[in-house]
Order: sequence, then structure tokens, then C-alpha cells
Amino acid sequence: MEYAVFKEQIAESPLLKPIAPFIAWSLPLTEFLVSALLIIPRWRLKGLYASLALMIAFTVYIGAIMTFNKELPCSCGGVISLLSWQGHLIFNSLFILLAFTGVLLERQIRRSMNKI
Repeated sequence: MEYAVFKEQIAESPLLKPIAPFIAWSLPLTEFLVSALLIIPRWRLKGLYASLALMIAFTVYIGAIMTFNKELPCSCGGVISLLSWQGHLIFNSLFILLAFTGVLLERQIRRSMNKI
């Protein structure tokens, strides 16, 4: 919702600065596409895998930020932006577990549907 601020904050990251303009538009687009995959039952498993991959990527990025520079601003939106970097790691870890659980459950549902 605040694209300009998001773009500026990403550009402050030494890890993302060279690709900040690309990340600024491609990340929200990717998140919308993953959301669409999760809504459509036929594509849900792919959406869960994509969600899991995104959360792992975000978590790796946070780990790198914590290693190099903890003073960088968070480019997250809403309440999540109020979390510390450690809070982000905990939050992301919980959502990684949630996405992984979703993958397992969706695969189980598909196996049981195939047996019918």
C-alpha cells in the first residue's frame, strides 16, 4: 500500500540494493500470485509449496540482515513491521511450520481423494 516507502527501504539493504527496483514490484506480484494459487483448489498444493519457499527465503534474508546490520528498517507492512528482527524470525518460523503442515495435509487429502 506504500510502494514508495517499500522501495526506499529495500534499497537501504546492502543485500538487496542492486536488485531493489526489481524486488519492489516483483515481490508483491509474486505474493498475489501465490494467494491466487492458494484459493484455487486445483493449484492449492503448488501455492502451499510456493508459500513455504517464500517464507524460507524471507527467513534466510532476515538471518542475513541480523548477521550484517540489525539497524535496517523493516519493509513489512502493518503490525508485523513492529516486530524486532528476532520477532520476525519467530513469526516466520511459525509460518514455515504452518505452510509445511498445509503441504502435508493437502497431500494427504489428495491421496485419500485418489483412493475414492
